[in-house]
Amino acid sequence: MSNAFDLTGKTAIVTGGNVGLGQAIAVALASAGADIVSTSRRAAPETQSAVEALGRRFVGIEADLSTTAPIAGIVERALAEFGKVDVLVNNAGIIRRNDSVDFSEDDWDSVIDTNLKSAFFLAQAAGRHMIAQGGGKIINIASMLSFQGGIRVPSYTASKSGLAGITKLLACEWASKGVNVNAIAPGYMTTDNTEALRADAKRNAQILDRIPAGRWGEASDLGGAAVFLASSASDYVHGAIIPVDGGWLAR
Repeated sequence: MSNAFDLTGKTAIVTGGNVGLGQAIAVALASAGADIVSTSRRAAPETQSAVEALGRRFVGIEADLSTTAPIAGIVERALAEFGKVDVLVNNAGIIRRNDSVDFSEDDWDSVIDTNLKSAFFLAQAAGRHMIAQGGGKIINIASMLSFQGGIRVPSYTASKSGLAGITKLLACEWASKGVNVNAIAPGYMTTDNTEALRADAKRNAQILDRIPAGRWGEASDLGGAAVFLASSASDYVHGAIIPVDGGWLAR
């Protein structure tokens, strides 16, 4: 059964792979045998070092996914370097916080464009290749706010709810073509996006009280779910959204 999780010979694109969740996912996939194409707004030397230390190849692409302009180039570069794309992890995302009555159109558009629009069109670009080659795995990074409303993050909630819907839609369209489309919904993780919450003593205590595991998640906690969804172990899993949340949704 352990062979079902082996990613040797696979190529994975991971967006936002320079830090946090994306970096941890890239390293986890590399540890299972995959070569990595990482995209981020800035270079990713730490991710590159970690991936190469595992004996895997690494290609870094500096790209700003606030627009769809870099998408074709990302897939073309992966194909030029490795000849195929087996896995896509749509992880790149941003967040803006403000009361809904004061939320700006710019903050709405910037989050939706990065978190939802670019994720869909990158899935489309990779999916075309995967369908042509007879299979592939797409993993979208959703959120607890794919299930819940949250507060003060209207565009983030909309984007992550939309990403959950797109995950299911693409699964319905592409399952018969050999492409698995699923999502991981991280709980409250120690990332840059949650720094403001962790710095707020009251909110931090409220959140910890709500997590049965009693701690914030670490980026590395997503590795197992990512390897599962990227591997042949999940070949009959389509349209699933797997919470990795310390039990948050169970409470």
